[in-house]
Amino acid sequence: MNVYDKTHELARAIKESEEYKEYKEIKKIVYEDLRLKDKVDEFEKIRYEEQLLAIQGEKQDEEKMKKLQELYEILVKEPEVKNFFDKQVRFNVMIADVNKIIGEAIKDVL
Repeated sequence: MNVYDKTHELARAIKESEEYKEYKEIKKIVYEDLRLKDKVDEFEKIRYEEQLLAIQGEKQDEEKMKKLQELYEILVKEPEVKNFFDKQVRFNVMIADVNKIIGEAIKDVL
């Protein structure tokens, strides 16, 4: 068994999955609307910054967290954006599960 061949097979399976296809399609729809794209990008930027602080063990900025919540509440009122976030979560869960399975298989050497 060639690990690289299996990895390419896994990559193809991911690209053929409903999670991938649905997320890719809704992302295209949302990002074609520049107004929505800008709002989603702003939300993602703040969320990323706050996740970094959490990973580094630093205190999260309460003002940014409040802004993040406000942005989220505004964004999910847009059906396409709500669908985008839902599909994003489904895709990320699938990828996290794949990573967990791989991690479990090699944990004895890590």
